[in-house]
Amino acid sequence: MNIWFATNNVHKKEELGAILNTSLKIPAEEGLKFNPDETGVTFCDNALLKARELKKLLPGKDDFVIADDSGLCVDALAGRPGVQSAYYGETDGKKLTSEQKNLLLLEELGNNPVRTARFVCAMVLLFNYDRFIIVQETLEGEIVNCRKCMRGDGGFGYDPVFLLPQFDRTLAELSAEEKNALSHRGKAGKIIASLVKNYL
Repeated sequence: MNIWFATNNVHKKEELGAILNTSLKIPAEEGLKFNPDETGVTFCDNALLKARELKKLLPGKDDFVIADDSGLCVDALAGRPGVQSAYYGETDGKKLTSEQKNLLLLEELGNNPVRTARFVCAMVLLFNYDRFIIVQETLEGEIVNCRKCMRGDGGFGYDPVFLLPQFDRTLAELSAEEKNALSHRGKAGKIIASLVKNYL
């Protein structure tokens, strides 16, 4: 029995593998073409969509699939970028780098004093099309005030602009172990890990 993670993002694979303390298979490393359209309107929608799409491609009927959808929700931007976090700022299909997305976010926020935000992660453990468990967790924080306030070389995505006031550090300044202990994906992953143990 294998445990598959419905992503081609190696960073996410490494992060979730450490949280679950197990090895994961991802489509790109196993020669499977996997690039589903994330058309859901919620994180849960997209996580389930990805899990189901990958399950269709798997030769092993008993293999589990884990899928997640996550993003950054900024209060002053009415919850944006939200489920569109990976595609934030795209025009005519032109992707932005993580740094460009972070700079765009800071530009949109400007001097707005409301900086509260949260990372959200919906994670699915899927056994078959109609049998699955979904967990959704968050990590509360704030968006840094300016470009010069972006800090840290760790993590990925929006981590350098996401400040944890209780530590006075951005998510990108935490070690992998520290991040996994408190992150949205870490919280959801620990619950999924406890469930996986019951079925192995």
